[in-house]
Amino acid sequence: MSYFDLLRLAWPEASIVLTALVVLAIGLTNRGTRPAITLLAMVGIALAIKNVLRLPHDAILFNGMLVISPLTSLFKIVSLALAFFTVALAQSESSLRHYAEYIAILLLACVGLMLLVGSEELLTIFIGLELLGLSLYVLTAFDKIDIYSAEAGLKYFLFGSTASAFTLFGISLVYGMAGSTSLAVLAQKLSVTNAQPLLAAGIVMTLIGFAFKIAAAPFHLWAPDVYQGAPIPSAAFIASGSKVASFVVLGKILLVGFDSARGSSDWHAMIAGWSPIISLLAAMSILLGNFVALAQTNVRRLLAYSAVAHGGYTLLGLLAGDRDGFSATLFYTTIYALTLLGAFGVIALVRRETGGDDLQNFAGLGQRSPLLAVCMSIFLLSLAGLPPLAGFFGKFYLFSSAFRAGANHGLLWLVALALFGSLISLYYYLIVLKVIFLDERSTTATAPAARPMLVEVATGVLAALVLLFGVDPSGLVARIVAALA
Repeated sequence: MSYFDLLRLAWPEASIVLTALVVLAIGLTNRGTRPAITLLAMVGIALAIKNVLRLPHDAILFNGMLVISPLTSLFKIVSLALAFFTVALAQSESSLRHYAEYIAILLLACVGLMLLVGSEELLTIFIGLELLGLSLYVLTAFDKIDIYSAEAGLKYFLFGSTASAFTLFGISLVYGMAGSTSLAVLAQKLSVTNAQPLLAAGIVMTLIGFAFKIAAAPFHLWAPDVYQGAPIPSAAFIASGSKVASFVVLGKILLVGFDSARGSSDWHAMIAGWSPIISLLAAMSILLGNFVALAQTNVRRLLAYSAVAHGGYTLLGLLAGDRDGFSATLFYTTIYALTLLGAFGVIALVRRETGGDDLQNFAGLGQRSPLLAVCMSIFLLSLAGLPPLAGFFGKFYLFSSAFRAGANHGLLWLVALALFGSLISLYYYLIVLKVIFLDERSTTATAPAARPMLVEVATGVLAALVLLFGVDPSGLVARIVAALA
């Protein structure tokens, strides 16, 4: 294969890198305004999506370092779409200096997402994790005049670097015991290799890094500070794009590479493997995330602990262990990403008007901006899992897949725990809606005319998508199922 063939297959990633370099060059010459830079970034992302659609149906390069398949192409498009909406949300952050540099780093983080979902080789996956992680550390601490942003960036970096060390050490142990880092080869080697302590340690240490990325308890300690302290577009991209890519890769690692070491987490037939570990992470995440969210008075921090619980829900599909369960995980994480991105869009506009994102800053939002209040209601009720919103179908699809998995409904205990957690979450989501619609209007709010039109439009489009995928989820589900087939 020539370099031109390689470049053709990697052209979506290369085009995003070129867009980032052009944006960075414009920023250094001080010739670009914020709207121009935003437009350039959006056009670059749109062209990258077009390039993904032109990729061949199937291709595997260098033993899985670059994989082109319907699944990878679909989630490259999802990652690019999330980056597109995040660029739109960046218009709300008037305090961001060096705007071009911010957008360039955001685009490089998107390249990390695309490398993650487009690889089936552990070292390339690790490179994608590091490219994504380093970009997100900078995006978190980008607002240098905000002490909370600096604190969040430092905590994110310390936790993230420790998790990366665990992951790399785990990969080295897996390579030492299996002789390969390709997921397909690993699946063959592990199926004929007896369980060994070093191999088990390598699998566990590899999973630690991904538990950090999805903010699963007890590896969630970075999430509340990052969600609250980072610039809102940064927090939105961490909560959406990073989660989607991490679950795609985690699913491929567990269900392809480490499938023979699955074990069982059925309540009546527990067998050692990664399944009991994942079930423990899911149970801890659901309980801790929902109960701690009850005590929060800051909406961004509430969404952080809610994200911990939703990470626990999403793991149920991986525990189901079949194609139906993985498709449920992919559908739910995509819907969750769109929902949370929209919720952060509303938070960005409220913060721009009132100067804060605590609960009291949302008081009277239903009076001063009915459209924003309706959008926030759609997002929160979808997170709670109420019909006819996308979150309801996502949870139904996820929980039913886990319920049907195994013999004698072995995951019933975890499904019951997830239903209990969803019931708890309804309470704290309704608290936010009660403040929005029933509490008196905040006197610190300014005229709504100051809102950036692009952010309002992006938020409205996301709300419409959440409603659309709730009323008719078949289109997205069919594409995910077809990609997995």
